[in-house]
Amino acid sequence: MPTIGWFEILIIVAIAIIVVGPKDFPLMLKKVGSWFGSIKRYVNDVQNQVSSVTDETIEENNKKEDNDEQKSK
Repeated sequence: MPTIGWFEILIIVAIAIIVVGPKDFPLMLKKVGSWFGSIKRYVNDVQNQVSSVTDETIEENNKKEDNDEQKSK
């Protein structure tokens, strides 16, 4: 996976300032930051839901195995 260095980031920022303008650049950064925050919260919520479903499935499988072991005795 390619990595982005400081020089590339500097070029992207310079181009963004030229395209958006120095006056609106801080507002754009604020919007982009809020988008990233929303995406991060969404991904964390999905990860937590998957983790809880996985934990529930593991508990159900353990209970089922315990019941099967007790029935076979």
